[in-house]
Amino acid sequence: MTPNPEELQKRMIDLKAGLRRSGIKLTYQRLAIFREVAKSGDHPDVETIFLGVRQKVPTVSLDTVYRTLWLLMDLGLLTTLGPPRGRARFDANLSPHHHFICRKCGMTRDFLSHNLDRLKIPNAVKSLGKVESTQIEVRGICHRCSKHDTLKQRAQRKKEKK
Repeated sequence: MTPNPEELQKRMIDLKAGLRRSGIKLTYQRLAIFREVAKSGDHPDVETIFLGVRQKVPTVSLDTVYRTLWLLMDLGLLTTLGPPRGRARFDANLSPHHHFICRKCGMTRDFLSHNLDRLKIPNAVKSLGKVESTQIEVRGICHRCSKHDTLKQRAQRKKEKK
């Protein structure tokens, strides 16, 4: 879900308050990097964030983007999602929500589900440590990839009939 202007403004206020609480200076680059994540509903990866920020701050380095994102994550101002071996994707939406992830193209979108929000955490998980939050990642094939696969299959069948 792409945030509305009020939600984006709330996220920016939360960022400033979080940095102030931690004694971390709010720089123009940090603000631009966070805004790039906060305004997106796509859960951008580092390279996408870098390219977006670079349009506004041409002098920003990829290293600065990485360090800033990990700093914001350590401060609890961002979360990451996706497989640890894959490219980390960042999310500034800290309110309860879940994710659909296309296993073909990697498209990631938020969705809400009060039923999933109310899932009881199994004792097996609680025995591992204190649960602070939960997010469900639903994986599948998005409509675009599914449509592409169907067209590809039709073309293949046509070719085989000839």
